[in-house]
Amino acid sequence: MDIAKLGEFGLIDHLTKGYENKNASTVYGVGDDCAVMHYPDKEVLITTDMLMEGVHFDLTYIDMQHLGYKSAMVNISDIFAMNGTPRQMVVSIALSKRFKVEDLDDFYKGLRMACDKWGIDIVGGDTTSSLTGLAISITCIGEANKEDIVYRSGAKETDLICVSGDLGAAYMGLQLLEREKAVYYGQVEDIRKKMAEAKAKGDDQKLAALNRDLAEMRNFQPDFAGKEYLLQRQLQPEGRGDIIAQLREAGIRPTAMMDISDGLSSELMHICEQSHCGCRVYEKNIPIDYQTAVQAEEFNMNLTTCAMNGGEDYELLFTVPIGDHAKIEEMEGVKQIGYITKESLGKFLITRDGQEFELKAQGWNPLKDQI
Repeated sequence: MDIAKLGEFGLIDHLTKGYENKNASTVYGVGDDCAVMHYPDKEVLITTDMLMEGVHFDLTYIDMQHLGYKSAMVNISDIFAMNGTPRQMVVSIALSKRFKVEDLDDFYKGLRMACDKWGIDIVGGDTTSSLTGLAISITCIGEANKEDIVYRSGAKETDLICVSGDLGAAYMGLQLLEREKAVYYGQVEDIRKKMAEAKAKGDDQKLAALNRDLAEMRNFQPDFAGKEYLLQRQLQPEGRGDIIAQLREAGIRPTAMMDISDGLSSELMHICEQSHCGCRVYEKNIPIDYQTAVQAEEFNMNLTTCAMNGGEDYELLFTVPIGDHAKIEEMEGVKQIGYITKESLGKFLITRDGQEFELKAQGWNPLKDQI
């Protein structure tokens, strides 16, 4: 269906029709000039992410449903990183003429799957046209008791440094997808080069065969058998609300917390800089999945570098008082990887053989190519 035929308001109505609000704080959602929310006894948390085609995602290897899910989840993760509860979401999209209503249906299907998982209401947004590709802007609104909010600046000397899940898998998934994209376009370019040669020679029979080969390339499907976990971590990340629930149940309030979006090393640097402290992180304690290790070896890449700097894991990095050590040890899906030190002692990674290397923020920088 042509988006232009629906118009802006018709499209909004199409995408949000039948959507029922789940939260008492959502007084009024989509349908007026503003959404109306009511938070009488809570602090309001707000986070925004802008995702640009060609910078944050590549439609060569991510479909619209996965893109919708991931776009929502990276914002939901930020609310969890503040020890909050996500409640509402505002979604704005700029898209070119190559997109159809069905594409937006798929995007919203993924978006709703992520929101439904955590009981979040989609309360508004905007749609407009784009001449340069797909642009997505999402704002997530959450709530928390004032005393429960966890900032990056609260880490103290002797605190334990912990992470949830495992690290590096999303980066390995990206490397897999980028490799297969290069293979695909390499094969397409080779066919087009042969077509040009056949056309120059007037070889219509060969040209027809090459045209068929090119048409078949549209159904190109890489073999990712045994790599499914890595792809899932890249294409369908999960906000770790389950870990937040475990921490609350165990009576643990982190002293500082972030989600790992740009890489463990970068996030550790943020916590240390804002908390005015140093750290010691042990290479042997960094949780890494078996598939990640196998893929790093296949690509001849340093496994620890991938885990420290890969990014897009969306796991939680947090610090807790040393007195919570026993509770942390009992928690499933959480690993202690080091401890906080005095700022004067610096920020170091301790290798398996006991050497110390100064941490550097080598995670992903979206502005690197623009500076």
